[in-house]
Amino acid sequence: MNIFSLLNEETVLPNLKAKDKAEILDKMISSLEDMVPDGEIEEIREAVFERERIMSTGVGKGLAIPHGKASGITQTYAAFAILKEPVDYEAIDSEPVNMVFLLVGPQASNNLHIKMLSRISRLMNNTEFRERLRSCSTAEEIIEAFKKEEHVALNG
Repeated sequence: MNIFSLLNEETVLPNLKAKDKAEILDKMISSLEDMVPDGEIEEIREAVFERERIMSTGVGKGLAIPHGKASGITQTYAAFAILKEPVDYEAIDSEPVNMVFLLVGPQASNNLHIKMLSRISRLMNNTEFRERLRSCSTAEEIIEAFKKEEHVALNG
């Protein structure tokens, strides 16, 4: 499964305005509504916020990777945002966050979920790639950047 294939123009938010972590998560989860089965968006919201209560998913370098697993969904969903202004996210390096990658998957798909989180983390750890993403101004450009970066990562 490719990361870029999980993203589309509704779930990529190139200039997200939010005042805090809760607003970021709410807006990103809401971007999934058209794809998720009826009634499941609240289960996703609960799973992501519950995971965030356990420990912040602000991983450092201006990046957060909020995630969760919900029993009512049968496939993996993702959203990506570049924030208009950096937001305090209680990140491990205490720096504000300006990029957020949300990943939600089925409760039963633990292995896939962990593999996808690892792949997102590896991609986003690349400083040049993060800079390229910051220079993107549209959802299409961001998706294309993920597509190219994954192709390079997989094919050398």
